[in-house]
Amino acid sequence: MRIIIPGGSGLIGQALIPALTADGHETWLLSRNPDSVYIPAGAKACLWDGKTSQGWSHLLDGAGALINLTGENIGAAPWTEDRLKQIRQSRTNAGQAIVEGMRQARNGPKVLLQQSAIGCYGVSPDKTFDESFPFGSDVLAQICVDWEASTRPVEEMGVRRVVLRTGLYLTRRGGVLETIALPFRLFAGGPLGSGRQWYSWIHERDWIEAVRFLIRSEAAQGIYNLTAPEPVTNAEFGRTLAWVLRRPYLIPAPAFALRLALGKMSMLVLEGQRVLPRRLQEAGFQFKYPKLHDALEQILRS
Repeated sequence: MRIIIPGGSGLIGQALIPALTADGHETWLLSRNPDSVYIPAGAKACLWDGKTSQGWSHLLDGAGALINLTGENIGAAPWTEDRLKQIRQSRTNAGQAIVEGMRQARNGPKVLLQQSAIGCYGVSPDKTFDESFPFGSDVLAQICVDWEASTRPVEEMGVRRVVLRTGLYLTRRGGVLETIALPFRLFAGGPLGSGRQWYSWIHERDWIEAVRFLIRSEAAQGIYNLTAPEPVTNAEFGRTLAWVLRRPYLIPAPAFALRLALGKMSMLVLEGQRVLPRRLQEAGFQFKYPKLHDALEQILRS
């Protein structure tokens, strides 16, 4: 089938597209700079402005699926008011453009997968969240409210919509794992703040396999947490990472110093949520890397 992937030039898209192409799908990456981004072998790219359906909506006719991965990187710059506005608008504008294109299509995709994040639940040191929990009230949760709502109108068109609430996405190609691992590589790793905050994570391969699974499963609809079934605290994550890298686990980073250095962004490392993939497991999905140690071994030492 033809699969269209807005935001496919990002970290997740660059891993997902080769997997879908290997399955025999015709994959199209939508990018604001298609001439300057890496296009995986076998895939194609099309220009879009991230705000309208102009120039790419013709691809929707006869397509089987659309996977919306768009959104500014939340960890790329300090969270000023303008930056938070950009983060929100990059998500909502893209979603509205997708809905506009789907309305114009005569024979559009039958399934739309909408990326989101487990930050939608807010933060808690003691609660355990599954898909039944409501949105939280902090800034990231409220961005997720608008992010997810941006493509909800496609459901009125009879499109099966699946929301992918993704946890910490672990890959050898960069992203959050490389940021966390850097001080350990420099023999300066340790807990961040109290170390008791929860990290709900997922191996790159399990994320990709979950997307394949949800595309194929015609009964799959609504919200799915894409996290491994065994979340860990920051301290557990750090100790496991240190063991895999064969580095010491010694030097704590005080919470006040991280807040001073990162401002509002410090919540990304000092706070978290324990999230379980209840609906994914109930649907029969089997994780290849349910345990953090095995996941980090495969990513960092294979």
